[in-house]
Amino acid sequence: MKVGVLKETKDYELRVALSPDVVKLLKKKEFDVVIESGAGDGSYFSDSDYEQAGALVGPASAVFESDILLKVNPFTVEEIGQMKENAACISYMYAYQFPEMIEALNKKSISSFSMDAVPRISRAQKMDALSSQANLAGYKAVLLGANHLGKIFPLMMTASGTITPAKVLIFGAGVAGLQAIATAKRLGALVEVTDVRPETKEQVESLGGRFLTVEGAEGVKIEGGYAKEVSAEFLEKQQQLIREKIKEADLVITTALVMGKKSPILVTEDMVKSMKTGSVIIDMAVESGGNCELSEKNKTVVKHGVTLVGESNLPSLLPVNASNLYAVNISTLLLHLANRDGFQLDMEEEITKGVLITHRGELVHPFTKSILSK
Repeated sequence: MKVGVLKETKDYELRVALSPDVVKLLKKKEFDVVIESGAGDGSYFSDSDYEQAGALVGPASAVFESDILLKVNPFTVEEIGQMKENAACISYMYAYQFPEMIEALNKKSISSFSMDAVPRISRAQKMDALSSQANLAGYKAVLLGANHLGKIFPLMMTASGTITPAKVLIFGAGVAGLQAIATAKRLGALVEVTDVRPETKEQVESLGGRFLTVEGAEGVKIEGGYAKEVSAEFLEKQQQLIREKIKEADLVITTALVMGKKSPILVTEDMVKSMKTGSVIIDMAVESGGNCELSEKNKTVVKHGVTLVGESNLPSLLPVNASNLYAVNISTLLLHLANRDGFQLDMEEEITKGVLITHRGELVHPFTKSILSK
């Protein structure tokens, strides 16, 4: 089996699908690996690093001859057009957003597997790229907030007076939110957290955060670790609590996502107006529409005296760690699906069934089907 890695072409992307260390692992498993020249530059992996690990480094045309292609971001229609018939590919796909990509994959009978569809079960933890990247994003979000904030995080007692700790308000206690809590606490901030899932309260408090309880949270539907459905009544109660707390916050970090849908607006313009001058909002959901209605994708702007940071790809700001972790995730999935002789697919096995998007010219992924049929 020949495995190929393409250079990422998406704006603001510095990650690469395989690291030199993981190339060594795949070589031991008797896979051939070909890397597009320059693919690792953004992550500080040189072509010679890959060659020393045993990979062949060459132009994109050589990569497209591979049996299976790996990327971080979704494959473009143009890239799919250059793949071999009946080849395979693995990347973040978010297939429900790109029907034209699915059509192109099916046209060439390409089997595609999506990193964003890895089931959140114990056996798949080492393949869970969403979690590995969100962990880094939560850490970086706090550092960005600290950088833009005109005050320090910790309590500091000096001869000139006492500096009170910064107040951080975090929306969402998923992987990114929990890492943001831990990082902000390590820096000495007072941290308050709101989440639609009441079961996250214990995790928040174990990290030193204060959980803000909203009445009616027990009625929220959860699927795959994400909020599937949130009532308008609940959102109104949540926003009322937020209106009270956001006025006191120095830094606000929002992480709320709803799978398959636009991110919910949690911070309105009126809420931004009520915030202290010089405060900061890091909108981690800006890629899927944003949790703050004033956020601008890939821009840092000041509105009503508040700095709004709209970085859409926070893991890419830590490309060395992000690429190393993603390489472990994607290679673990690859080795679960295939060996040196080819794919060994068990179509009823939970992980395989969860990640397989297209196969033999058909869309086979149930969730993607349900979204695209609407």
